[in-house]
Amino acid sequence: MTVRNGQGRRNDGGALPGSSALPLSEAYDTALLDLDGVVYAGGEAVPYAVGALGTARAGGMRLAYVTNNALRTPDAVAAHLTELGVPAEPGDVITSAQAVARLIADDVPPGSRVLVVGGEGLRVALRERGLVPVDSADDRPVAVVQGFGGPETPWSRFAEAGYAVARGLPWYASNTDLTIPGARGIGPGNGAAVEVVRIATGGRFEPKVAGKPLPPMHRETVLRTGALRPLVVGDRLDTDIEGAFNGGVDSLLVLTGVTDVPQLLGAVPAHRPTYVAADLRGLLVPQPEVVADGDGGFACGQWRASVRGGELVLDGPDGGAADVMDAVRALCGAAWAAADAGGSGDASGGGTGASGGRSSGGSKGVPDAGKALARLGL
Repeated sequence: MTVRNGQGRRNDGGALPGSSALPLSEAYDTALLDLDGVVYAGGEAVPYAVGALGTARAGGMRLAYVTNNALRTPDAVAAHLTELGVPAEPGDVITSAQAVARLIADDVPPGSRVLVVGGEGLRVALRERGLVPVDSADDRPVAVVQGFGGPETPWSRFAEAGYAVARGLPWYASNTDLTIPGARGIGPGNGAAVEVVRIATGGRFEPKVAGKPLPPMHRETVLRTGALRPLVVGDRLDTDIEGAFNGGVDSLLVLTGVTDVPQLLGAVPAHRPTYVAADLRGLLVPQPEVVADGDGGFACGQWRASVRGGELVLDGPDGGAADVMDAVRALCGAAWAAADAGGSGDASGGGTGASGGRSSGGSKGVPDAGKALARLGL
């Protein structure tokens, strides 16, 4: 489906990537941007991010920064973005710490003590909601909350959370992302820390989670931005894109962070982005249409993808200036349609969705993409 009037289409997990006759920065009024892996990684700006965001903002698109990372305060995040060359105000930043603080405040009386395992961003968010952060299970907390605290978080903090959760206190988590991208690679995220407490308490308890892809984060974002035609921009299928799907809004996946092309091709319907681009420059251009050609193939630009014998086959120019992302979009059409048809390659059928991760030999309905991606150097 093509966006022609700026109204967009809901992210419905369809078998074809979406298209837009307008640049996305004109088709949508607000970009809800993830940070880690999208705008920066390891504290440094992602290539092309600063220029693309500056151009989008100058053209009238509002930029809001929506992050599952609860470590830093909105003030600190805004200051960092400004240092990188992306001017931002604290009000432009929405964090999972804010979302989980609102969730807790809805459940406990004002002035309640909350045991915190996390950084300053989580403490500030709790205080904004009239709650009192404490450090020990012996400080009479009425709830426990975990948010990413960085690599310096002492082991004793997890022990305090375990003691309190084992006593039956309500348990909350800002998010459950198992990993977080950094300058040296992919490291453990808050979800890994949550698993520490879960294991220590015998797996008997489950936290209430606020961050992407769950509704509390979407609610917080809508309340704080007032966006009318939002576009979620992220690098993770299981948080950013699924969060957009759950919120019924469109999404753009950029390939500058966690998700690679094989994982994208294996995406289940709830993890399929409306659009895909190599980086944030994708905000500034129209998005080409992927067309089913009626002969089992899917064309985008100069490329055509199809499924033969359980393998994705890519036809297109050798060398030259052909857009590799058009090839990726065509491959998405072929892979997603085949997965929905149960791996038969017949896009007209029903069937089960594909699983995430790298595919091999049509496993779980996902055609093998190895040869097609090797041709693209991916």
